[in-house]
Amino acid sequence: MLALQGDFREHARVLASLGADVALVRRAEDLDGIAGLVIPGGESTVMDKLARTFGVFEPLRARIAAGMPVYGTCAGLIMLADRIVDGIEGQQTLGGLDITVRRNAFGSQNQSFETDLDIPALGERPVHAVFIRGPVVDAVGPAATPLATLSDGRVVAVEQGNLLGTSFHPEITGEHRFHEYFLGKVAAA
Repeated sequence: MLALQGDFREHARVLASLGADVALVRRAEDLDGIAGLVIPGGESTVMDKLARTFGVFEPLRARIAAGMPVYGTCAGLIMLADRIVDGIEGQQTLGGLDITVRRNAFGSQNQSFETDLDIPALGERPVHAVFIRGPVVDAVGPAATPLATLSDGRVVAVEQGNLLGTSFHPEITGEHRFHEYFLGKVAAA
């Protein structure tokens, strides 16, 4: 669990409830021995800055490039994107997902919303999704696969190999299927 900023505690609780051994990653040496990583929602610019300040950015980027399974929600999706449309000057991402994202695509905090999404990869039952100042995937490159779209066609969940990203926050709704799906990727790797 990348524990620099954001709602990492909520993810850690979900993962632990599913039987995962959860370690908090704040420095490069914390990456030793982990088999997968969740990057939580929060503020992508702050995560970027803290990851570089604490020396975990480049080692994490290398582990992602080497195939470590990673799941990013909201800001975590931004951190995994190869491209950001509206990043602030100097903002960097870890990359790995062949996508272009737009930060805060759904407006301010008071414009947050909930909806049900059909996600065939997770079964027939819809996924209840909570969007809080979330990003949207503006473009999906040939290496990535959309998993979910809103009714207007905007992509809000993607995967590419061992990488998984969502614009929304399943960790706060009691919806554990994305975490289970991610743990399946970790076990397979």
